[in-house]
Amino acid sequence: MRTQRQIVDYSLRKRAVLRELLAGRVGTYDLCDASPYLKNAARFHGEPTDRRCPICRSENLTHVHYIYGDELKQSAGQARTVAELAVLAMTLREFQVFVVEVCPGCDWNHLVEQYLLGRDGLAGGDGEPEHEATGMTADGTGVRRRREAQR
Repeated sequence: MRTQRQIVDYSLRKRAVLRELLAGRVGTYDLCDASPYLKNAARFHGEPTDRRCPICRSENLTHVHYIYGDELKQSAGQARTVAELAVLAMTLREFQVFVVEVCPGCDWNHLVEQYLLGRDGLAGGDGEPEHEATGMTADGTGVRRRREAQR
């Protein structure tokens, strides 16, 4: 998505957890503990992937996108599809997305990544459109002056 920024990838943490499992320091019952709410969100709002579950290796993983932000009000904490995220990214200033992978077979679940979406990630930096030829925003102030003020 165009406005995706401040991405945090949790793949190193996932590898560490799987290494702990293979070493026998943690059991599958500790890792495969998806709640019924998470499994329902995966079923109805999840995006299927082509990656196999690292635990049972029989099912493909599903990604569930949870959204949080001040502008969301009652919608905060809900699971949304990728198509809905694109629409929200163009209508809201900023919100946070958490991506969780879920296995429908063995209930494995793990936080994959988190990132920000919203209009604040567009060219002007503050949600206002930037005039490409002049480098000016709609109200006539320069982009450089605004960025310096934010520091």
